[in-house]
Amino acid sequence: MDTLFFIASKLVWATLRVESWLLLGLVLTVWGLYRNRLTLARRSATLSLLGFFAITILPLGDLLLRPLEGRYTPPALPLSVTGIIILGGAEGLSVTELWNQQALNDAAERLTGAAALARAFPDAIVLYTGGSGELSDIGQTVNAPSETAKETLIGLGIPAHRITLESASRNTAENARFSYNLIQPQDGQTWLLVTSAFHMPRAVQSFHAAGWPGILPYPVDYRSGPLWSDLGWEPVVDMQKMNTALKEYVGLLAYGLTGR
Repeated sequence: MDTLFFIASKLVWATLRVESWLLLGLVLTVWGLYRNRLTLARRSATLSLLGFFAITILPLGDLLLRPLEGRYTPPALPLSVTGIIILGGAEGLSVTELWNQQALNDAAERLTGAAALARAFPDAIVLYTGGSGELSDIGQTVNAPSETAKETLIGLGIPAHRITLESASRNTAENARFSYNLIQPQDGQTWLLVTSAFHMPRAVQSFHAAGWPGILPYPVDYRSGPLWSDLGWEPVVDMQKMNTALKEYVGLLAYGLTGR
């Protein structure tokens, strides 16, 4: 069932991405022109163009990200914590493999922020959770993300003996469940959960569903800014923000309906 959910989530999300809808509009426009369906061609071209300009000029991505990122704010830290949980997704695996040097992506703060917390709490367990989220790796345990994260954390000053790796999970629900099975946390413990701010609502939901006690959200990697400060022509950035937000809203709905 987990694998079916994983495959379905990948396929559904591929159809919901902003660029997929823009491509559909272009396909309908071209098809309408070739089939002499000029009304269809005009309407699809107009809607696609208006949608493209709305996404790339208006701060729609920021508007959608803001409620997600504002759900949890960085907490006042307790005197001690049992452990720090880092959700995977910050690793630039293709660049790391090509150049044989640890590389991070836009979510690098998941690791750098967690490293700062680990230095502040030298007795805390540092748990990294995350395997491959690629369909091509179904049925395999891929260690590259966790090994990249481990080497990065060591480079940031965290001793290897403090780092525990969970390398089998493919999504947030499995992050929570597999980590719970690995660690077997106890009541009365405090665990800092570190992930991107936009992703934190779904992460907290999954860790609570897994029965993990003592979760204290510590969001990092904020993506939204002042609504009108980023006006300009950055279509790739704007579409990326839209996709990030839409994926989380869809994920929250799907996880809520399936108890993940």
